[in-house]
Amino acid sequence: MLRILKIYLLPGAILQSVMIGGGYGTGRELVEFFTRYGMAGGLLGQLLATLLIAAIFAATLALSTRFGAYDYRSFFKLLLGRSWFLFEILLIAMIVLVLAIIGSAAGGIMEDSFGLPASAGALVMLVAVVILTFFGRDWITRILASWSILLYAVFITYFVAVLLNLESTVWTDNFDWQISTDWMVGGLQYALYNASGIPIVLYAARAIETQGQAVASGVIGAFIAMIPGILFHLSFTGAYPDILNEALPVYAMFDSLAMPVLQAFYLLVLFGTFIETGAGDIQGLIERLDGWWSERHGHPLGRPQHAMVAAGALIVASVLANFGIVDLIAAGYGNLAWGFLLIYLIPLFTIGLYRLTRSEYSP
Repeated sequence: MLRILKIYLLPGAILQSVMIGGGYGTGRELVEFFTRYGMAGGLLGQLLATLLIAAIFAATLALSTRFGAYDYRSFFKLLLGRSWFLFEILLIAMIVLVLAIIGSAAGGIMEDSFGLPASAGALVMLVAVVILTFFGRDWITRILASWSILLYAVFITYFVAVLLNLESTVWTDNFDWQISTDWMVGGLQYALYNASGIPIVLYAARAIETQGQAVASGVIGAFIAMIPGILFHLSFTGAYPDILNEALPVYAMFDSLAMPVLQAFYLLVLFGTFIETGAGDIQGLIERLDGWWSERHGHPLGRPQHAMVAAGALIVASVLANFGIVDLIAAGYGNLAWGFLLIYLIPLFTIGLYRLTRSEYSP
């Protein structure tokens, strides 16, 4: 049973942990790329994003399993050869942006909920991520997988609470059935930049043994990662279109529900999500550094070096966090999406599939 969980559920749970972060977890990212296109248009965008992420995740896991590439450096040597570093340039920009977003969101929650300075949220996150990174891959994998289960429990409870507290007429009046083609752009951009997290979490795919298992794990993983976002989007129906102007939409929804206990529990889980997103992203970077260091010295970096990498990344990100979560998401994610299309997805579905069909190829 444990083996089945590691093969089919663990990669998706880790991907969800990396994706969910400050934008997804607060609902701001979902509003930016889906809800602003209307309730029906946003839902279509989410379905498109889910299918695209499933295809990308399945193909990536199949290639990774075939050639034993469990860090993004090894993986992109298969796709890009000596030009593998082009992905790293985009990835580092993405990781710093994600860390800045979750730092901004954590600071906002600390300030709004507890009256503490925004810097307190960033400081708590910094300490927690450094500690997690110090203890290494096994600890991070276990905690991210366990937290994903807790997240699902809280998300479902929240969604049920919204269903019970809103009148049926609100759903029918606010659900906008008018659909424009713009929803495709939102779904495509969302899939493109979130797909960048897939090579980061390849360390969670070591239990996969066959390409069939890899494909199934990728498809299941995409739905694990996206279902909470779909529930969030649907829950915004009662507050649409006012919800579009909220910096922390889910937080605003909890205020309207007037359920302080559930809200407090959600904030606790959300703050933990910020920590696990930061730890998951940085662990992917550390896996790459360990591979490089092992090639030159015969052993990976030590725990203190891992912690120093984490601290350095978070300090840089904390400077960016001052720009605010809305501006960071609107300006950052959309622009990086097209870079990942050129550097990751086009090579994956051309060179990557070619490698998979050539049995005699060896990296």
